[in-house]
Amino acid sequence: MNDPFELTAPRGGHAPLVLDSPHSGTNYPDDFRHACEMPELRQAEDTHVEKLYDFAPSMGIAWIEALFPRSYLDANRNVTEIDTSMFEDEWRGEVESDAKALAKVRLGKGLVWRITDNGVPLYSRKLTAREVEGRIANCWRPYHEAVARAIDDAHRRHGYSIHLDCHSMPAVSAPYSTDFPGLVHADFVIGDRDGTTADPRLSKKICSHLESLGYTTSYNHPYKGVELVRRYGDPARDRHSIQVELNRKLYMDEATLEMTPQAAKLKTDLRSLLSMLLATDPRIA
Repeated sequence: MNDPFELTAPRGGHAPLVLDSPHSGTNYPDDFRHACEMPELRQAEDTHVEKLYDFAPSMGIAWIEALFPRSYLDANRNVTEIDTSMFEDEWRGEVESDAKALAKVRLGKGLVWRITDNGVPLYSRKLTAREVEGRIANCWRPYHEAVARAIDDAHRRHGYSIHLDCHSMPAVSAPYSTDFPGLVHADFVIGDRDGTTADPRLSKKICSHLESLGYTTSYNHPYKGVELVRRYGDPARDRHSIQVELNRKLYMDEATLEMTPQAAKLKTDLRSLLSMLLATDPRIA
């Protein structure tokens, strides 16, 4: 892909806050060659997340979004999270061995997806190591470099950084989306990998703010945060990375993917959340 991601530079200042959206991309490459029907495939997207936060740069906040689809390559996985059974030839790269890190691979949701959330196979063919290496080089690496750069810039200017990894989730967990199929999700799930990627006080402050606006929240269940917060969160060095999952029922019709009028209120409340974070220095207890 010529343009694997989009970085919207902050306007009106440079805040300590950085936002990214790794799963809202809708540019499906010609070399995808998937067998799955598009309506099913598009259910993998965090559709419209980039629209919900489109005001962020006007608040001085850097915004990075993937333009490639999650089902083509999942930027929220490590490059080691590989299902070698998907290849027709040998994968020569490192393969994840940690049991917890392999949970998504077992579900068919590694770096390259094998099945959709509903268990529909993505491919009727074997992949080649070369084509996946190309996806990593052309999509994964540029995206992660852009996120890392933005966080480094924010931290250098302010002495701390707050990174929100922005996602959406279905109202009810699909059969192969998590280890909790059928779970009815809260309005928001805030994840910091059990306090290892951000100060828990900051994460809980986000939950409290959302609850004050009338939303239900869950903390680290069923989404603790995955590669993007794991890689860039280091609270001991004042680098805080938090995964924010918001319920799609709050802003869209999950069947048609159309945004609903309720999206306007959600955007207003997300602006309130970001304003609160801009006024928060996590170094101060």
